[in-house]
Amino acid sequence: VLNPSFDHPGIVDNPELITEIRRDEMDRAREILGIRQDWLGWVDSGWPEGDPKPPLPEGCFALVPLEEAAAPLVKLIREFRPHVMTTYDEKGGYPHPDHIKCHEISMYAYEAASDPERYPELGEPWQVAKVYYHHGWSWDRMNAIAEGLKERGLPNPYEERFKDWKRDPEREARLTTRVECAEYFSVRDQALLAHATQIDPDGFWFAIPRDLERDVWPTEDFELVHSTVETSVPETDLFAGLR
Repeated sequence: VLNPSFDHPGIVDNPELITEIRRDEMDRAREILGIRQDWLGWVDSGWPEGDPKPPLPEGCFALVPLEEAAAPLVKLIREFRPHVMTTYDEKGGYPHPDHIKCHEISMYAYEAASDPERYPELGEPWQVAKVYYHHGWSWDRMNAIAEGLKERGLPNPYEERFKDWKRDPEREARLTTRVECAEYFSVRDQALLAHATQIDPDGFWFAIPRDLERDVWPTEDFELVHSTVETSVPETDLFAGLR
């Protein structure tokens, strides 16, 4: 439990309840977003803390061999037949072991799902047309927020966290696609808050006024890494070339 304000009767005496609670949270988030969601069946690796960091728990997602870990995703791709996939970049957004593993199995499954020679028992091959990395935090975005706060005379809650962040033009140049979605920020926030064990409503994720965010950075940002269809960058639509 990461949310200091979270309270659930019985969880202290029965910590195994967390599995049921987290599944209920995902159910609520899925309903809010109006999406389909599937479990791949792996165990959370956790965030190792310490110096040196402790070993990851045996049997966790990050330690499952790649071919085995990717199999449920290959099956899901062949069943659902998506035209577009999004995933973490090679650094996992930040280096959480499960984020990095998610990147690895996503790219592996993207290739394998279209190959009839691989995992033939998992359904008919399917070629995903486009793959993107999600870029949630960029220097440009954080600078725009900082300038917006300054103009409004508001303190910057991220100032200490990002004061030593050096601009990385090479990484910024990777961003290809900015999708306008400010009108959905409230839905996004409600889905995030559904994960009540993890998300503090008074914490990091909600420190910036949403009207300011809509004004200075109304997009979610992506990097197009594979495409089987003709498109040109910059894009404003993940389905560019497909519609």
